[in-house]
Amino acid sequence: MRHFTYILKSLKDSRRYIGSSSSLLARINAHNAGLTTATRNRRPLTLLCVKEFDSYKEAQQYERYLKKLKGGNQLYKEIEQMKNNAVVAQLVEQLHGKE
Repeated sequence: MRHFTYILKSLKDSRRYIGSSSSLLARINAHNAGLTTATRNRRPLTLLCVKEFDSYKEAQQYERYLKKLKGGNQLYKEIEQMKNNAVVAQLVEQLHGKE
């Protein structure tokens, strides 16, 4: 089973939300449906980038790592690395209906 750490961007206030899930599409839909308290008032949200892991534990550890960066330069480097992954870029396009 695949597990993901993802970063969403609010189209309302341009802030980011970092999370992890084993069901990426369902989780993004839950965020945009207002079912997640942390992002309910920041909708709509778009997938900024995502990283895939073999275990949920690894995905959670990476999520905590990204959150500890608190928006510094290293976070921007991590985001760029995730965006430059061709498989990830294709997944982001598919989730946004740009197939």
